[in-house]
Amino acid sequence: MASERIGSNSPLDSWALDREIVLSRVIAAPRELVFKVWTDPQHLPIWFGPEGFKVETHEIDVRVGGQWRFVFVGPDGTRYDNRMVFLKIEPPHLLEMNHGADKDDDPNQFRTIVTFDEQSNGKTVVTLRQLHPTKAHRDGGIGFGAVELGYQTLDKLARHVDALKG
Repeated sequence: MASERIGSNSPLDSWALDREIVLSRVIAAPRELVFKVWTDPQHLPIWFGPEGFKVETHEIDVRVGGQWRFVFVGPDGTRYDNRMVFLKIEPPHLLEMNHGADKDDDPNQFRTIVTFDEQSNGKTVVTLRQLHPTKAHRDGGIGFGAVELGYQTLDKLARHVDALKG
């Protein structure tokens, strides 16, 4: 995909606060476990996505240059094709990926950086930073419910991790 290449002059090559959405949540689990749940193909499709959405995976290859192609199926049956391309993976503290529709050169794809910061009490702060191609695209995502839906996803992550801890 051209937009993932270094030096592509993509709007995602430079960070701008007016195109950013930031979400953060504390997860009551060690950083290594939270990172594993984000990168293990057996776990990621189980918890990822807002409440009431199901994930149908077509392909999942969590490595730099790999991709996750999947469909979100909404509670009303609406299907949303998705593709994530993994750009950077630095265990256990950083993931970077482009996320958009499951098509080449999607002009609406956005960059996501996920950081995993360990607290002294053994909990993990997960921070998601999304960079959208334009302010209008970001504003449209917020209008659609990206913040609320993102926090629902982080809540599902926390519940999944809690279940694994037993």
